[in-house]
Amino acid sequence: MNKEIIASLDELKRVVEYMEALIPSNAIVFLVGNLAAGKTTLTANIAKSRGIEGEVTSPTFSLQQCYEDNLYHYDLYRIENSEFMELGLFEEFDKVGWHMVEWGDEALKNFLLSAGYEVFTVTITPYEEQRKYCIEKN
Repeated sequence: MNKEIIASLDELKRVVEYMEALIPSNAIVFLVGNLAAGKTTLTANIAKSRGIEGEVTSPTFSLQQCYEDNLYHYDLYRIENSEFMELGLFEEFDKVGWHMVEWGDEALKNFLLSAGYEVFTVTITPYEEQRKYCIEKN
């Protein structure tokens, strides 16, 4: 299953609504895109759709942000998979909710799939003055 949606920032609600219809309440979502592609912005819009108030920021230095309503946000830009496992963050994926993962690599994705987790990928690429969101179940 593969779906592409082209949307501006003002139209992100449409992307979030599609994700909410497609992705079960307990899943890991890899966010793929270059720096400033809009990975954290998408997560912020998901939080907003769930009624989560407050600022949603990239967890670049903390590695993980936990928001109410079962929303978790990870930034793995600076760490290797082995360090991720050593820190015990892998166990966080057992918590019910959406786990939004920025900068996760294919090895981690394959490991999670082999462990039986539901994994989705949202690839964000610039498209004219908008973004293209390719949403797929792995």
